[in-house]
Amino acid sequence: MTVTAQMARFALVGVVNTGTYYGCYLVLLTWLPYIAAHAIAFALSMIGSFFLNSWFTYRTRPTWRKFLLFPLTNAANFVITTGGVYLLVDLAGFSSRYAPLVAAAAAIPITFVVSRTIMLRPDTPAPSAERVP
Repeated sequence: MTVTAQMARFALVGVVNTGTYYGCYLVLLTWLPYIAAHAIAFALSMIGSFFLNSWFTYRTRPTWRKFLLFPLTNAANFVITTGGVYLLVDLAGFSSRYAPLVAAAAAIPITFVVSRTIMLRPDTPAPSAERVP
């Protein structure tokens, strides 16, 4: 599959994942502060994102190793979106209902590159080349 096709599939998974995140965020926002609602919704949607990206985007088998590494794909996303939500809500006076959607847009390219690297990485390291005398 081409990188362009993977990017298109990644974007589609991102739309589904954003909808999942945002739905969870709005439900949690009814009884939690916005940062707590954001963090919990983010964690829940990340699990779904892992499986969708494994099966649909990269057509690879999900493994425990990839599952445990997958949060690294979202570390940059989490920092960018959390910082963005804070800046938009507390400093710019933006609505806490819509700030996560705006902040998420800046994190997409970074998340794709890291995700692709982890998901397409072999589960077992390649054997090192042995010298032949």
